[in-house]
Amino acid sequence: MALSDKCREFNAWVDSLKAANQFFYLRQMDPAASPVVTMNGRKLIMLGSNNYLGLATHPKVVEATVKAVEEYGTGACSSRVLTGTTSLHNRLERKLAEFKGTEAAVVFSTGFMTMMGTISTMTEEGDVVLSDEFNHASIVEGCRLTGAEVKVYKHNDMASLEDELSKCDDSSDRLIVTDGVFSMKGTLGDIPGIKKLADRFGAAIMVDDAHGTGAIGATGRGTLEYFGMEGQADFVCGTFSKSLGTIGGFTASTQEVVSYLKLRSRPFIFSASPPPSSMATVLACLEVMEEEPELMKRLGKNTDFLREGLLDAGFRLEPTVTPILPILIGDEEQTFLMAGGVEDEGVIVNPVVSPAVPKEGSLIRISVMASLGDDELAIALDKLKLVGGKLGLI
Repeated sequence: MALSDKCREFNAWVDSLKAANQFFYLRQMDPAASPVVTMNGRKLIMLGSNNYLGLATHPKVVEATVKAVEEYGTGACSSRVLTGTTSLHNRLERKLAEFKGTEAAVVFSTGFMTMMGTISTMTEEGDVVLSDEFNHASIVEGCRLTGAEVKVYKHNDMASLEDELSKCDDSSDRLIVTDGVFSMKGTLGDIPGIKKLADRFGAAIMVDDAHGTGAIGATGRGTLEYFGMEGQADFVCGTFSKSLGTIGGFTASTQEVVSYLKLRSRPFIFSASPPPSSMATVLACLEVMEEEPELMKRLGKNTDFLREGLLDAGFRLEPTVTPILPILIGDEEQTFLMAGGVEDEGVIVNPVVSPAVPKEGSLIRISVMASLGDDELAIALDKLKLVGGKLGLI
């Protein structure tokens, strides 16, 4: 098959999905991270953005970003290891280390590169990486790039993890990798259970807290704060593209690990430096989180309102304490009908189907933001109930 043939066949399949109103991807909406967006000339309530604290549109954050562009220009135009490191990059790395309770931190250009680059650099032939079966694709890619043996354990199943650890050669270094918050289901990684096994078998722990940072924990510091376990993971990673309002990612660890990553990780070395303005964005987000703790309270209030309303209506929800609320459907066609019906009523949600979840595990993924107003939440809940009733889901 010619290279163009597979593209042609794929696009024919995409066209068939569009014709059946089952394609909810790559659509233009402005501004994308706001409580209300414009799409095809219509105003819709946004329940699909990962802008959990609303910081991407917060006036203080926007002001700091604009000021950085005026001072530093639009980009660094080099890799970090050559001429692409500014005072803002270094300042943010120090702030992230303080925020996550570690000695140091390194900023990557994207969250995907963070996990891919950290796993593949820190492990090698003779090591063993143990990865949760529902881990994010960035973790999967890191595992593919490493020379280490990769063992996949059943989702949040400590008996499965224990079994895999027990089979490891005693001479091998072992790294357990888990999402802090699993992005599709909104559930938490069993960090306490992992810690017990890691201590018993002498393994290191890596937590990808992309959806935990700025979403859970008393002050928004993430999954480890939620469990009262800050400082008990060897690597704490994350992204800026959720609660922190921009693009990029980070790994927080010891000074030795961070220095090693900066000079050994190919995704770090051979990628262009993230723009200084993005560093200013994250710094401003972290400052606002400290100055306005009511944002976390508002996020919790909004999440509780929608969760309780959906459960009272009779929807099946994945049990979660996070602002990710998955409505369990279990049928892909019904999932698309639900997403399309809700959108027709003026609300955007995300349909999640295979391969993101098992085919029988299709769901509607709702993401709650602190910036959603009471009226918007009430309208959205009413529309969800209306469409769910028509489809026989409640």
